This record gives sequence, C-alpha cells and structure tokens, in this order.
Amino acid sequence: MKALTSTDFHFDGQKSVYHGKVRDVYDINDDLIVMVATDRISAFDVVLPKGIPFKGQVLNQIAAKFLDSTSDICPNWKQATPDPMVTVGLKCEGFRVEMIIRSILTGSAWRAYKDGCRELCGVKLPDGMRENERFPEPIITPTTKADEGHDMNISREEIIEQGIVSAEDYAVIEDWTRKLFARGQEIAAKRGLILVDTKYEFGKRNGQIYLIDEIHTPDSSRYFYADGYEEKLEKGLPQRQLSKEFVRQWLIERGFMNQPGEKMPEITDEYAQQVSDRYVELYEHITGEKFDQAAEEGDIAARIEKNVSEYLASRQ
Repeated sequence: MKALTSTDFHFDGQKSVYHGKVRDVYDINDDLIVMVATDRISAFDVVLPKGIPFKGQVLNQIAAKFLDSTSDICPNWKQATPDPMVTVGLKCEGFRVEMIIRSILTGSAWRAYKDGCRELCGVKLPDGMRENERFPEPIITPTTKADEGHDMNISREEIIEQGIVSAEDYAVIEDWTRKLFARGQEIAAKRGLILVDTKYEFGKRNGQIYLIDEIHTPDSSRYFYADGYEEKLEKGLPQRQLSKEFVRQWLIERGFMNQPGEKMPEITDEYAQQVSDRYVELYEHITGEKFDQAAEEGDIAARIEKNVSEYLASRQ
C-alpha cells in the first residue's frame, strides 16, 4: 500500500511552501500555486497517523472536474493538472472565511440542533426538525478560516461588520455559493446522489474574485444516496452516505473526538484500504467514470516532481 503523506519539493521559482492538514501548497514566483493533494486524512482538526492510498488523486481529480464544470458560473483559480495529485492555479489573496452551505440538517449542525441550538450563523432554524431532514431552502453558515485549530461559526453581519469581507464582495460570493451549490446538486442528482452540504473558498487577484481551492470533494462535501433517502428519514435510520463523515463516526465509536486525554485509535492497513475504497466509490459515483489508478510502481513524489517541473518549464 503506497500513500504520499509528506512532500518537500524545490521547484524553479519557488518562494515558499505551506503544509496544510491535507494539501501542500507551493508558491511559484508569487504568481502561481502548485497544490499537491497528499494522501493524508484529517478529522476533528487532527491528521490521522496513516495515509489513505489514492485519496489525494481522488480529491484532486474530482475538484478539477467540478472546477471545469462550474467555470461558466464564476472564474476559478485552476490552470492545469500536470499530475493526478496536483493542480496548478493562479495565486489569489484568500478571503478569511469559508462559505458553508447546507441543504439538510446533519453532522455538526444536527449535533448543535439536538442540544437546543435554533440559530446557526445568524440563520434561524425551525423547531421540530429531524436528523437528516431537508431545510426549506439551503442555508449558508460561514466560518472564519483559522490557521490553527477550529474554524469558528460567524454570521454574514459579523463578517461585514468586522471588515473580514466587504459588503460588496460578500454579496458576490454569497450569490456564487448558491449557484455553485445548485449546479453541484444537479450533477449529483443525475448520479443518484444528494449533495447535502459543502464549502467554498474564494480569493481576490488584481481586483477580481475567484473560486479557489477544492470543490465538491468528499473532504469538503457530504453526499447521501438518493435511493432510500425518504424511507430512512421516516424510520429514523442512518443515511447511506459518501463523505468523510464515516471516518468521524469510526473515530467517535472508538472514543476519539480530539478532546484532552483521548487516544487516537490504531489505523490498520485493512481500515486504510476500506477508506480508500470508499473514496474511489465516491469518485466513480459522482463522475460516472471508472477511477484510473495512477501507477503505483516507483516513487510517487519523484513522479510529481517530474510532471510539475516539466509543466512549469513549458510556461516559460
């Protein structure tokens, strides 16, 4: 089982590198970003100790397909995918918020609702809702984008009042968030899936707003199978889903939510393979295409370095 869990490249024109929870981001001449989707996996704001084979490729290729299929809605940062695990795009100054949009009451929103919360990020929630029930219409629940630790819920009014995003820019990204989500739901429905919730990130370059980062991947989104959704809702049964939530549930069942004193359970090779299979399953469902595994022979990092270096040289 091969998995890429760390990178240390030195590309021509490289100014800096940022190692995120899952992605490693290389700045090329303050103009381009080389974003490597590693096989790391995170949950509850902690990176799990074992990589998941092909996870990076799945994330990168799903995001690339959705960036291409939504480019008529808004401009995005993507320029090329020179390797199955890499997207190269325009460097933008990211807004310090994540635009989370939800169509169904589930996950962290349900956990808060169950504890009595009836307002989320300034959005009033109706009484009497059940877990996994649809909202009357999708709601936007932004969070601040934290460098370390937990992102914090924040309302539209607070974002504007605190000057995090101007009222004019917020109106644009709010509009694009709804349109991107509607397109994602439409594509998912054709594949027998429900796009339950997701997040978008936006940035600015030379005064123009761009959609940045990944979109509609199992790390940034939650999908339910449409078949059986209503029946499971009526019976109060868990929904069949394709998202990272099953990893969170697996950790919760083993007593881990990254709270003080909790110990990370062992991630066996068998479990890592199961998670890999789930990611591949989502790829094939959401794209309608067979997943083409990048060759496992040889050094994954060496392959990426060669492909990216050749691409950067071709732009000069």
